Amino acid sequence: MLETVIGLYSLYFILRFYISVMQIGYINQEKCKAPVLMSAEKYFTAGSYAVAKEKLSLVEIFVDYLMFLWWVMAGFAWLSGVVQVEGILLNAVLFLYGFMAINYIVGLPFELYQTFKIDEKYGFNKMTPALFVSDTIKSALMFFLFGGALFALLAWIITNFAMWWFWGFAVIFAVAVLINVLYPTLIAPIFNKFEPIEEGELKEEITKLMEQAGLKSDGIFRMDASKRDSRLNAYFGGLGKSKRVVLFDTLLEKLNTKELLAVLGHELGHFSHGDIWKNIGLMGLLLFIAFYLFGHLPESLFLEMGVMQHAGIQIAMMLVLLPLISFIFTPFMSYVSRHNEYAADEFGSQMGGQENLVSALLKLITENKAFPKSHPLVIFFYYTHPPVLERLKALGYDATGIVAGEENELPKEGIFTFIGDDSCKE
Repeated sequence: MLETVIGLYSLYFILRFYISVMQIGYINQEKCKAPVLMSAEKYFTAGSYAVAKEKLSLVEIFVDYLMFLWWVMAGFAWLSGVVQVEGILLNAVLFLYGFMAINYIVGLPFELYQTFKIDEKYGFNKMTPALFVSDTIKSALMFFLFGGALFALLAWIITNFAMWWFWGFAVIFAVAVLINVLYPTLIAPIFNKFEPIEEGELKEEITKLMEQAGLKSDGIFRMDASKRDSRLNAYFGGLGKSKRVVLFDTLLEKLNTKELLAVLGHELGHFSHGDIWKNIGLMGLLLFIAFYLFGHLPESLFLEMGVMQHAGIQIAMMLVLLPLISFIFTPFMSYVSRHNEYAADEFGSQMGGQENLVSALLKLITENKAFPKSHPLVIFFYYTHPPVLERLKALGYDATGIVAGEENELPKEGIFTFIGDDSCKE
């Protein structure tokens, strides 16, 4: 059985690795062609940024695979030998603390390199080392308290119920919904400052827009996103009475009132169409299937790994295999999400004006250095939003022309050969 699990995970690794390699080669070629939506210099920079992130992802995919092999072939047995305490629940929680800590330490260099090397190089990172440490400590404390309590509850369910997979699913699904309710008012303020939008034209227009869509919210807030990152964004967070409109301060600085209203109109489209509940339903379906499969893993699998089938190892095995299960469902969930985004764009163009939504999208991709093209496999598997060129086309915008009034000469620094070369040839 262990050979089967390793074989399936190996196929998953090979496919992810192949998609990433294809994406790097594709963007390296496309960024050297005639630019669209932005000047040639910005187009090339956006492509180089996308490639830099993908190269890091390539290494991370490989390390993730090595970690999987280590866990199932030796790591779980080693950690079980280290964690030797009395009490089923305490043993399970400490085992899982160790499991999560090791995975975090292995993944930390990638997070640091992404933030302080790649994002710094391309002008996104605003985070200081002190703030990074502060965020890490806050996250660790929250995980230690709430994650530990959740692990203990799951371990108790596994120990006491024959159909533990069903009750475990019910608990995790309920917690996921609860987090959606609590996130805007209790969790997000731990990391960011939220200030009500001051009285004025923008607040009046947003309030009017929400009334047209039938949305009652907890308020309209400005978030100090710029202390960590310069990207632009906005979102509606929460469920029920906790719903609130959140605008990044970076977005408020770059978009005018009409463009902001068009972006919010798009988000209101998700609310109007019930997309939040649809996403929760899809997440619930995925969790149900995953828990069913995990609840029927044979005891022989654990014996082949050299461990007893106790609660801690069962939960850890779920965490190891969940990315594989999720990946199988990703194309379907991505397709549904892209369909919802088209509908939200249509709603946003009606609420805030088609030309304003187009203008906002153009600013968003330029400021966020979002390369407008991707390999078809990346779009099929990972794109929760339609490619921006397709979104603009659906809004009636001709995206084939080069930006007027900008320097449109392509950088010429060498010749593209394979994934290691980031330059272009005339």
